[in-house]
Amino acid sequence: MPNVASAQRRPWMAQAIWGWRLEFALGAGTFVALMISTALGSLGPLLVLGGLIIANQMNPELRRHLQKLMKTNREQRWLQAAFWHCAVVGRTGRTPKVVRSARLPVGHKYLVALPIGLHCEALKDTCAELAAAMGVREVRVKAIPQNARYVEVIVIRSSAFPTKLASPLITHRDVSLWEPIHFGVGEDGLVVRLNLVERNLLIGGEPGAGKSVALSTIVACAALDPSAHLTLLDGKHVELAPWAKVADRFVGPNQTDAVNALEELRDIMDFRYATLAATKKRKISRDDPEGLHVVVIDELAFYLRGGQKATRDNFSELLRDLVSRGRAAGIIVVAATQKPSHEVVPTWIRDLFAFRLAMRCTSSDASDTILGQGWASQGFSAANIDPAQRGVGLLLAEGGMPTRIMTPFLSDDDIDVLADHAESVRTARER
Repeated sequence: MPNVASAQRRPWMAQAIWGWRLEFALGAGTFVALMISTALGSLGPLLVLGGLIIANQMNPELRRHLQKLMKTNREQRWLQAAFWHCAVVGRTGRTPKVVRSARLPVGHKYLVALPIGLHCEALKDTCAELAAAMGVREVRVKAIPQNARYVEVIVIRSSAFPTKLASPLITHRDVSLWEPIHFGVGEDGLVVRLNLVERNLLIGGEPGAGKSVALSTIVACAALDPSAHLTLLDGKHVELAPWAKVADRFVGPNQTDAVNALEELRDIMDFRYATLAATKKRKISRDDPEGLHVVVIDELAFYLRGGQKATRDNFSELLRDLVSRGRAAGIIVVAATQKPSHEVVPTWIRDLFAFRLAMRCTSSDASDTILGQGWASQGFSAANIDPAQRGVGLLLAEGGMPTRIMTPFLSDDDIDVLADHAESVRTARER
């Protein structure tokens, strides 16, 4: 714990006074106005004060702006005071300084400048103390890669995860897979969007964790885009069945049919690459008539572990080919399994997926099977997710850090309505 001498309190006092700058400015402005009005006579102060009150009431936008500024300053002072009381200071006794702040649905986000002698990892160690001092749910600290002097401090006051997260697809059904899709909300309450173009997604989790909930959002978005093609492989035959009427091909628990479907997709991929070569293009664009082709595989374990070895090996090789070569050809593979183990998801398959979502798992090893080896030891384990929170998982997106999110919920009735709408939209497009 740093020993802060009394002589070192001046920087903190200066920061405290600066935190009240808006209130001081308003008070000083009012005092000056009253002094000027005094020169106008005995009624001057009353006239000026009445004018200020009337102007404030007649301009609600100004009033709201002032109230927002005062509240923001107050909340910044709480954080600055928490730094001081928890002895989060540098070598000269200075506390971290709030440079900028932004309101979040569940709290606030601050850009903080660190004093000399303090670094990001040291500030992370004080998160629990800061949260207790401020009386909030949680405090998080993130490094700013561009400059080690600055960090992002997130103060979370309430949970962003409801019992069920409503899907925006219920009311907004115009979807284009060429744009990032709404995939849920993060712990900061902000919307999480995924750009699936030239990406693949791997989802894993124990039964009841919400894997099918996450998968339904992806399939619904693909189905509602009339320019997109769908190939569905469902090892249980029931999860993806409602979307069969809008799919180019639907395969149930039949490994031979699944191999045939992947062989057709490989031929489509090769044809698209031949077309790209003939037209001197490097990849499919949104202007190309072929459109994106989404391949959804539910219960990956069934196709990779069951049946005859020759059929399994054939399926595995075709899947590897599609995931590794299909991106530029507009082939998007989304695979899900409720048995995340190295036997079902070998590393050579997992590492080809740019996006990975680990729902609740029974062990940290199972979590690492989806996210990648070593994440659990760094504190990112889907085994720590509350079993009552269905649809919550850790999302890893292309070299970033795993982020806890909640995916939207679609009931069976919602899926039936969306599937019917997708069918009608696609039928109208074909006419």
